[in-house]
Amino acid sequence: MDFSFLFYFLLLGALTGIFAGLFGIGGGGIMVPVLTFIFAQHQFPTEHVLHMALATSMAAIVPTAIASLRAHHQHNAVIWPAVLKITPGILLGTFAGTFVASYLSAKPLAIFFSCFMAGVALQMVLNRKPHASRQLPGMIGLSSTGAGIGVISALVAIGGGTLTVPFLVWCNVSLPVAIGTSAAIGLPIAISGALGYILNGWNQINLPDYTLGYVYWPAVIAMACMSFFTAPLGAKLAHRVPIPQLKKLFALLLLGLSIQMLITVFGH
Repeated sequence: MDFSFLFYFLLLGALTGIFAGLFGIGGGGIMVPVLTFIFAQHQFPTEHVLHMALATSMAAIVPTAIASLRAHHQHNAVIWPAVLKITPGILLGTFAGTFVASYLSAKPLAIFFSCFMAGVALQMVLNRKPHASRQLPGMIGLSSTGAGIGVISALVAIGGGTLTVPFLVWCNVSLPVAIGTSAAIGLPIAISGALGYILNGWNQINLPDYTLGYVYWPAVIAMACMSFFTAPLGAKLAHRVPIPQLKKLFALLLLGLSIQMLITVFGH
């Protein structure tokens, strides 16, 4: 592995940590399209490039999520009862979603990823206000919601924030607290997703060296080293940037990433 290869992972990890803390998204939405591009440029097997990007992203989200949730917890911006209620559904849905993703080829996954991200961006731009009386659902409602978030998170290797943040805001949770709570929910998503992708890629042939299942560990370690330190910086920014600007930045980020994913996958 040449130094430039490792440098890309370190830089990506630093940026991912900032965005993870800032938007509570775990960082997968950033890592997947960029890792897909890097892996493709380094001639990794075409049939495995996107699955490796998804798996590697999930594994790298674990330390990022830990750093991000700690920082948001220090700002009293995590609704822990909601995190505990939604986690069982998150674990089940994410693990099941990795099996679905492993049987899909790169192009359908890329189309789903891009359409999903663009849809969430549109929702944030429209800024529809929830009913004033709407509140978080109970155990069954949160667990069911968690299962759905988990499945989609596994398919696009996100920490869940692109779904969890809009859902919490829809339930009249303030945006900074929604971001902090989403950061905490991203941890069980990442753990379950990484294990699922390791299992699904266990017997695959023609994978590069230093992989376990679909997870490419040099990228995980390099990105995690940087994101663990930069995620708290992003979390601080999340509590200082005005909410309208925060929503616009979130939407622009998602839209740009959805376009980049399509260009990378359909360009090879």
